[in-house]
Amino acid sequence: MLTYEPLEHYLGKQSADEVPMTFTELERIIGAKLPPSAHKEGNAWWSNNRNGHSQAVAWLNAGFEAGNVDRKAKKLVFRRVRQTTAPPAGGMAEEGRVFQRAEHNQPGRHPAIGALKGTFTVEPGWDLTRPALDPEELEEWEASLDRKADLIEQVMTGKKR
Repeated sequence: MLTYEPLEHYLGKQSADEVPMTFTELERIIGAKLPPSAHKEGNAWWSNNRNGHSQAVAWLNAGFEAGNVDRKAKKLVFRRVRQTTAPPAGGMAEEGRVFQRAEHNQPGRHPAIGALKGTFTVEPGWDLTRPALDPEELEEWEASLDRKADLIEQVMTGKKR
């Protein structure tokens, strides 16, 4: 039996959406002490990442995520995750949008138009027509680019100027 399999079975039997637990209770369930890394701050041991974390696989398979981990008080809360579909195999958090032509779309309009709507905002007063670099910055950048091109040419031809 795997170390964290009893935890998966325990959480799988729970009907509550939140299961608060102390580290001692968790150790009693798995029948072993938690590793030192579970007690260290800034450690990914309690992350809800399946890759390389057998403990996370156990609670994620049971439909829970670890949260509110208080290492000093030695307690945490497992929260039920509502998932309607299995996570994509590609490792993305959610599936990409499927673009289908809706009836309200204008005829001849590409379905991807508006796909990024709401994904970023422009601060009020920001001038979208303003060049990215001021004339002085652009001149300095071009001079730097020319110097680099000259150095590359010298190295390629073996000549020094």
